[in-house]
Amino acid sequence: MRATEVPAIAGAYLFEPTPFADERGFFCRTFDADVVRSVGLDPDAFIQDSVSRSVRGVLRGLHLRSGAGEAKLVRCSYGKIFDVVVDLRPASPTYRNVATFELSGETQRTVYIPAGCAHGFQALTETADTSYRIDRPHDPAEDVTIAFDDPELAIAWPLPVTSMSQRDREAPCLAKVLQHQES
Repeated sequence: MRATEVPAIAGAYLFEPTPFADERGFFCRTFDADVVRSVGLDPDAFIQDSVSRSVRGVLRGLHLRSGAGEAKLVRCSYGKIFDVVVDLRPASPTYRNVATFELSGETQRTVYIPAGCAHGFQALTETADTSYRIDRPHDPAEDVTIAFDDPELAIAWPLPVTSMSQRDREAPCLAKVLQHQES
């Protein structure tokens, strides 16, 4: 497994394992504490694992946490997703940058998303399972959602949106979220 920095988002990393495939399928290490530690992250900081299942066209996000934020490792364990990270840390050299990735069960690549960055994804396959390893317990009072189609971000989602939560449909634009955070 190797780790590479994501140039568009300061402090973000892409972890790329080496799946071993044969006639039975494949085997792959999806988390390695030593590799995580080698880029300056604490592997013991992750305290919660979650998974979501989405169907083709479903869009989830853009989500982030207020307060101390939330760092996470995101991986598509089955299927394929279009993954998006937006740097919303005002002191970051990559503030407001957007990075996109294709994550799939085939590659088992994992993206490390630093606290203070928004995250969202769209399912590209009929079934897509997305796994999250998170560094803080979830507190719904800290949930923040930004409009997926905010023109300021201009994210080119690859498919028409087939479904999303009501919270995501009603999400405010980035300018309103930032204005609220500053007040």
